[in-house]
Amino acid sequence: MKGEIVADAFQATVGELAGQINQQIERVRETYGALKAIASTTTSSDGMISVTVGPQGEVRGIELNPRVYRKLSASELADAIMDQINRAMATVAEQRRRLMEPLMPEELRYDQVFGENVTLDAFLPPPVDTDA
Repeated sequence: MKGEIVADAFQATVGELAGQINQQIERVRETYGALKAIASTTTSSDGMISVTVGPQGEVRGIELNPRVYRKLSASELADAIMDQINRAMATVAEQRRRLMEPLMPEELRYDQVFGENVTLDAFLPPPVDTDA
């Protein structure tokens, strides 16, 4: 009788853990799908230049108003396009952070894994002391 109670409690605990794991897997799947759909389009304040960037920061499109050629020199146009690309990439990066951050373990910050200055130290334990 006592063995049955222990087995039932163990089974209930395993079932609860399995349910939590399945929920987490579903959240990861949903997040992955949302990550693939991220995009940002930015437009210059004068409306002459629009740039669309995809989820990996890839430029998907550049639209130029034909009047922009009369307004800007070649180098100014290049700088203005780069400015729009950088703005769109920053927006995509922020969208990606907002999606991924809730999935990060409490002890590991998003920037430690995906930030600008990422090192392997975020993923590896400290060296093992071989003199012990």
